[in-house]
This record gives sequence, structure tokens and C-alpha cells, in this order.
Amino acid sequence: MSRSRTNILSIKTPEGVEFSLQIAGPISRFMAWIIDGLVIIVATTTVYKVMGILGIISRDLAVALITLAYFVVTIGYGIVTEWYLNGQTIGKRLFKLRVVDEQGLNLQFSQIVIRNLLRFIDSLPFFYLVGGLSCLINRKMQRLGDFAANTIVVWNPRISEPDLDQLLGGKYNSFSDYPHLEARLRQHVSPQEAGISLQALIRRDELDSNARIELFHEIVSHFKNIVTFPPEATDGISDEQYVRNVVDTLYRSGPGRS
Repeated sequence: MSRSRTNILSIKTPEGVEFSLQIAGPISRFMAWIIDGLVIIVATTTVYKVMGILGIISRDLAVALITLAYFVVTIGYGIVTEWYLNGQTIGKRLFKLRVVDEQGLNLQFSQIVIRNLLRFIDSLPFFYLVGGLSCLINRKMQRLGDFAANTIVVWNPRISEPDLDQLLGGKYNSFSDYPHLEARLRQHVSPQEAGISLQALIRRDELDSNARIELFHEIVSHFKNIVTFPPEATDGISDEQYVRNVVDTLYRSGPGRS
């Protein structure tokens, strides 16, 4: 793994596939945080109004529940959105940012929990001063929560789509018979994993036969651990065709799919 002075983080996989991530700066992250803060304010205000009704019964109970609700909403918002939106909150999505594992691995739920639990420390003493200073003095623009969780925030790495009709060779995608499993695959696969699969297909002719067989076998084994398609969808297809199905699922949807 290497990093240049232009905030580009390069990660090389064990299979020899290299991809680059552009690290997000503190300003774009702060702007995304403002949007997320507005969302949290709306959510907490709604909760306060509901909990305020309990003040008629017991003021102390209402205060205790409002305090608890504040912590649940502020911490839970980041955890829930980053998990279900694959490393993004509403603010990050608007500013095209994404949380990823520092080594390019699939983001784990525990990492999301850790980085969000430490938001209170990063936000001290006000306006994320601790977190902002941390981002400015380290090369990967990590706040304390990112250090603890081994995560970085990057510009959402979206690969330009090549001519998929030509790349996929007009082959039938047997995964398309199971749209619920395709949706699960899209949800749990990171942009880096999708990019590696796409690059493997694009550069397949550059590899010698043994390396090509091993590479596609490793990619297929990885995706089988994420989502298991029934034997009817996988029996009789080669590893390369399996990867074609994955790429077709991740990069294309709707009418016109092969």
C-alpha cells in the first residue's frame, strides 16, 4: 500500500490487482457532517415532542428518556446508515464520500460501531475540533474514530463503465433469476471489490493461463462467502462466467440485461 502527495491511496491485493482511492479532505467531511447534523436535529426534535408528552405523567421520566433518546439517535444514526448504505450517511452520499476499510477490505459492522462511538471524543470541545485537528496532522485524514476502527473516508470510488455488452460477451446471467440474492450482493459488495472483478475481466488476456485460473478462482471463492446462489444458478459455469455474472449484477440492472 502506498500514498502520494496528491491524497491518493494505492492498495495492491494479494492477486496483484492494484486500485487507487482518493482520500476525502476535512472540508468535504465537515460539510457532510453538517447535513448529517441537520438530519439528526430533525430526528431528535421529533423524538423530543413525543417524549414531552410523558412529562405530563412524570417530568423526571421524560428527561431521562429524552437524554437516552439523544444518545441513541446521534450514535445510532451513523451506525445504521453506514451499515445499510455501505459506508455512507445521507451527508456522505450527497458529497460523494464513503467510509472504507484502511486496507481495502470489506467494511465490518464492528468498525462502523467503533468509529461512531468515538464521535463524542472527536467532537470535543466543539465543532469536531479534536477530529478536525487529527485529520489535518495525519497523512490519511483520519479522525480518532478512524484510527481506532482502521477506516478511511474517500471520495466515492465509482469506476467508469466500459462497454459491458462487449465485455460480458452477451452471455446469459443465471443470477438474474434470483433478484433477492442479487440485491443482497449489491448491498454487501464494496466499490473496491466490484472494481477488482471488473478489472479482472478487462485484463484477463494480459495474464498467463495459470495466473488467470487462480485469480478468477480466488474472486469466485470470495463472492461465494458473501452471497450463496443456489446450484441451479452456478452448476456448469466456469469461474470466469461466475465473475461475469457478478459484474453484470453489480454494474447493470433492469431491462436490456443479458
